[in-house]
Amino acid sequence: MMPAQIELAGIQRVFHLGDSEVNALRDLTLSITAGEYVAVMGPSGSGKSTLLNLLGLLDRPNNGVYQLEGRDVTTLSPDEQARVRSQRIGFVFQSFHLVPRLSAAENIALPMVLAGLSPAQRVARVKQALKDYGLEQRAEHLPNELSGGQRQRVAIARATIMQPAMILADEPTGNLDRTTGMEVIQLLEGLNAQGVTLIMVTHDVALGARAHRQLMMEDGAIKQDLRGAAPHLPVNTSCARPT
Repeated sequence: MMPAQIELAGIQRVFHLGDSEVNALRDLTLSITAGEYVAVMGPSGSGKSTLLNLLGLLDRPNNGVYQLEGRDVTTLSPDEQARVRSQRIGFVFQSFHLVPRLSAAENIALPMVLAGLSPAQRVARVKQALKDYGLEQRAEHLPNELSGGQRQRVAIARATIMQPAMILADEPTGNLDRTTGMEVIQLLEGLNAQGVTLIMVTHDVALGARAHRQLMMEDGAIKQDLRGAAPHLPVNTSCARPT
């Protein structure tokens, strides 16, 4: 899979809360090159998660254009957006979002089931993913039988099983201790090194500094766009907290 090229132009997202109007994103214009490693940072309420949801086609802007790999995805039907989401985008969340009643192997296979891949394809890919993420001995375990780090590895395996062009990570170390969080970040960075576009929301300054580019958000706008940060600073996952 080729990594994702992203172009946003004039993106606005407005939420109505009773009589109030909240401008979550304000006329946002942004280009992200295929294969980039980007950290999206800023205080709570700055628009980070709203931006991530729009990039992941989980939400639509009120105005503006979102082009993914040269295609205006804001004009697609919900079914067409779901297809793009399934084939091109992987999600990693702070709270893992695993299906409680499914085993680790079944959680990993879920995107392939939804995409209609054959059982033979699913078995082969899941077997390789379990091996790649050190989960071979945990294949039949339910999420509540796994450690936090194991659950996040299952979540990453599930996010990448369809070989997406882009991974969106929302506070991926927020529920993990420092050592385990570092292992998860290294897994994500390894995928980026293979060419996958990686966009990560974080409150953690040290974690954000590992990215090759930092977008600093405030009041629904990008206030700073910094590039060229050192990629090997230590991670302090205890600073991470929900957006």
